Amino acid sequence: MKASVGPLSLKISEIFLSLQGESSRVGLPTVFVRLVGCPLRCVWCDTTYAFSGGRTMALPEILAAVARHEVAYVCVTGGEPLAQEACLPLLGELSDAGYTVSLETSGALDIGGVDARVSRIVDLKAPGSGECERNRWQNLALLTTRDELKLVLRDRADYEWARQVIVDRQLARICPVLLSSVEGELSAETLADWILADRLPVRFQLQLHKVLWGRLRGR
Repeated sequence: MKASVGPLSLKISEIFLSLQGESSRVGLPTVFVRLVGCPLRCVWCDTTYAFSGGRTMALPEILAAVARHEVAYVCVTGGEPLAQEACLPLLGELSDAGYTVSLETSGALDIGGVDARVSRIVDLKAPGSGECERNRWQNLALLTTRDELKLVLRDRADYEWARQVIVDRQLARICPVLLSSVEGELSAETLADWILADRLPVRFQLQLHKVLWGRLRGR
């Protein structure tokens, strides 16, 4: 069931300024708007604090909080931001305000209603996440070259699953594909070696924010 706190307000976990740690925008100063709630429970999730709590904010409040940081890039994330119905108008309002907007989503919910100006960073959940069966494969047909697919891998079995999906579904022809490893379970070096050995048409990525600040919340 989707969480909703009213058509013009959302439950917000945090709004903060940091460097984008993932995707093709890595390193760019970005305001993150983290929404509360997620229907998934990935075993490696590093934002479990966003499952609950937070505070209700009206759209004008959110826009004002974003504007105070005075940067051009905004990332709406979670949790699972699309679990709140008012996420869609928020994305539209941010785009109307002139921001370059991205959405980080689990890939379990329909992305069809997202404003066309927004870049959608869509997860594909590998078996090691415990949520592979929640992948909404219909979303692939909605993706464009401005979107990106992200696969977080826990072990060799996850990598082999990802490699097969990338080849069988020709994901690299749809949009950029990003591979990263679960911190503490699969070393970045090992994943990089596998990608090179197989010549996979993907982008390897680290979580830059963790390299710089570890697990410090709000960075």
